[in-house]
Amino acid sequence: MSRAAGERVSSLLGLWLLLCSWVCPGSTELQAPPDKIAVIGAGIGGTSAAYYLRQKFGKDVKIDLFERGEVGGRLATITLQGQEYEAGGSVIHPLNLHMKRFVKDLGLSTIQSSGGLIGVSNGDTLVFEESSWFIINIIKLIWQYGFQPLRMHMWVEDVLDKFMRIYRYQSHDYAFSSVENLLHSLGGDDFLGMLNRTFLETLQKAGFSKKFLDEMIAPVNRLNYGQSMDVNGFVGAVSLAGADSGLWAVEGGNKLVCSKLLQASKSNLISGSVMYIEEKTRTKQTGNPTRMYEVVYQTGSETRSGFYDIVLVATPLNRKMSNITFLNFDPPIEEFHQYYKQIVATFIKGKLNSTSFSSRALDEFGLSTILTTDNSRLFINSIGIVSPVKENNNPQPSTDGAFVWKTFSPETLTNEQLLKLFLSYEYAVKQQWHAYPYYKPPDKCPPIILHDRLYYLNGIECAASAMEMSAIAAHNAALLAYHRWNGHTDMIDQEDLYEKLKTEL
Repeated sequence: MSRAAGERVSSLLGLWLLLCSWVCPGSTELQAPPDKIAVIGAGIGGTSAAYYLRQKFGKDVKIDLFERGEVGGRLATITLQGQEYEAGGSVIHPLNLHMKRFVKDLGLSTIQSSGGLIGVSNGDTLVFEESSWFIINIIKLIWQYGFQPLRMHMWVEDVLDKFMRIYRYQSHDYAFSSVENLLHSLGGDDFLGMLNRTFLETLQKAGFSKKFLDEMIAPVNRLNYGQSMDVNGFVGAVSLAGADSGLWAVEGGNKLVCSKLLQASKSNLISGSVMYIEEKTRTKQTGNPTRMYEVVYQTGSETRSGFYDIVLVATPLNRKMSNITFLNFDPPIEEFHQYYKQIVATFIKGKLNSTSFSSRALDEFGLSTILTTDNSRLFINSIGIVSPVKENNNPQPSTDGAFVWKTFSPETLTNEQLLKLFLSYEYAVKQQWHAYPYYKPPDKCPPIILHDRLYYLNGIECAASAMEMSAIAAHNAALLAYHRWNGHTDMIDQEDLYEKLKTEL
């Protein structure tokens, strides 16, 4: 065959293959992107979801982001005498790679978490007190608890090492259709087992003593999640990671990440409260009837609605937090009764009464954070000195020696209780939150896929609630929505991803 004839055959074959890709049964067609996507909730989950949806679906899709309160959700600041302080999610772990990437890509600055010495009080005395000398701390820990602190550090590191796999999976665009599938891909049956056992059971099984758990681990959980050792094992591990060194925050307030993500996603912010979502048939401009979601919301005194191809719910489905009804779905969408635990953050400017925590006078006290044990007679989970969100220095007292302290407590502090904690105080301002789920294992996570193109982010909080967990859930939901829209089933719930990606060149 001549070269010219061969080229003609090659051209005809190429044309034939191209025609087949258009008309042959079973061929893969490129799905047109959705016209409109709704994201409900403008906290870290919702704003990062909008950001990742924009990356996956491109510049032409319209993204509406609904928020009835302030952008930032449970990331919020409070202003006291002209200074802003973190009132919600306060610190970020150095291995939280999504948050680190956001800060870098959005041009934000960071500040290191305030230093200072930590003590643990049972209400009568300090059962542990940190020294400013590292070697003395090591000696104290070994004297009181043997090598259990080192073993605990290694246990948390092992959990973190496995958890870090999620970043590689997501960088390769893999998604998971349930929280359980995501956790299993990271840590196998061990991670799922941690959801089904209390933290106490998990650590007792690992051989840790009651004294060590009561005096060192339970106080950290009381600080971070308002509960003790009865949380599930996975959230306990996240809690201990949150007590690590190198913690940081965003200068100007962590909520700035949300407003910057909203801006970068080029989403349309709708200030309103979503009332219900209903699936309906609509005729698009193409003339074809299609199933869409009507989102009905209230803004001011007006009730309005919009139609969307995809909806992501990024707010807890809890009647006290987001009273959303799902209308006329067949089968009905399950109503979740996720109970969120109340925590009260109180900011007090005053002179601490150190005798509430030990027998030591204030001028000999020297601690900037006090955690409390379960059997403490105290009515707070923790108390600590805080700095404004725009300061990168250690907090300084006012001229009379008063600091700004932040307490966490299950209930609002009475004046009598405040006078027990402080010799005198200038003000006490509270911020009440439904901060995180009430953990009571076995913890079953709500589904991510509520309906064909209706997704729920906040189910991941039943495993553990944290800024980074919300960002991971948002990235996963965006990838899941993208792959299911385009029929990419090979990118969802793949088995043995760790081994598969480890062997890729």
